Amino acid sequence: MYRKIILPILFLFDPEKVHNFTFLFFKISLNLPFIGFIIKKIYSVENKKLHKKIFGLKFNNPVGLAAGFDKNAKLYNELNCFGFGFIEIGTITPEPQKGNSKKRLFRLVDDKGIINRMGFNNDGMCKITTRLKKNKNVLIGGNIGKNKSTPNNQAVSDYLLCFNYLHDFVDYFVVNVSSPNTPNLRELQNKEPLIDILKSLKDENIKKQKPKPILLKISPDLSKNNLSDIVDIVLSLKIDGIIATNTTIQRNSLKSKNMNESGGLSGKPISERSNEVIRYISEKSKGSIPIIGVGGIHSAQDAIDKINAGADLVQIYTGFIYEGPSLVRSINKALVQMS
Repeated sequence: MYRKIILPILFLFDPEKVHNFTFLFFKISLNLPFIGFIIKKIYSVENKKLHKKIFGLKFNNPVGLAAGFDKNAKLYNELNCFGFGFIEIGTITPEPQKGNSKKRLFRLVDDKGIINRMGFNNDGMCKITTRLKKNKNVLIGGNIGKNKSTPNNQAVSDYLLCFNYLHDFVDYFVVNVSSPNTPNLRELQNKEPLIDILKSLKDENIKKQKPKPILLKISPDLSKNNLSDIVDIVLSLKIDGIIATNTTIQRNSLKSKNMNESGGLSGKPISERSNEVIRYISEKSKGSIPIIGVGGIHSAQDAIDKINAGADLVQIYTGFIYEGPSLVRSINKALVQMS
């Protein structure tokens, strides 16, 4: 029903307007008496075989919602009804920012992809933290970044501000230095600035009464040498894990009309490259770095491929839009049958 009826109707309208409408619809409908409970019964798969303990956290299942969908922590409680094991919010910056000018979100229907150049549009850490105080037992990841106005040589301060402000309200942190939509942000993946950011966060984390896992989200466009450096840095600093991967700026073998739009490409076209990066990290680290695999998961088999490549957990975003909420259930059911 979703792919045959609902999706074609939604795709008649502007992607960002549809996203905002969907949020409003879910916010109202899933808070009606019994509706949230019924939806959770339909889409959730409860089975001990799905339970995972990674970087000290207990996950009811390994399927999460990737950052970017609920940027401002407005809907995480409602989205949890669709059976996710965890939900990542953000990217969050210290100060609110509007992001890049519209139009900035494009569907690549023939390729089952999306190009976005949103630019870390978010309400800022203060407002978002206020919403996180209403958490109803959802396992939350906090994806943090720097404001566009903050120069790279001062980026550490932005990451530390977000880290300290959000610390008591998220279960793990994700350091986002890999979005292609903030000018020069990806330069922070280079060895020296990356060590500076991660070491500063690690040192700050140790001071906390209850330290939180810190993960690094990386680009699929990194060379093998860059990936090798990142694995070495993560191991030497004892960073808790890697999220592989963010969106790509590559445009290989696309056929949709919006394929030449600038921004980060997600969805089916990056599936194989994401798997390659996961496999490389897993092999290079000899399986010692926990990995969350994301990029191009549109079916249960896509998720299984990521796990076989070395991922411990997986996240969906574009696949959730194209395939609908039943994707979460189908992945979890397949994983139960595998175990």
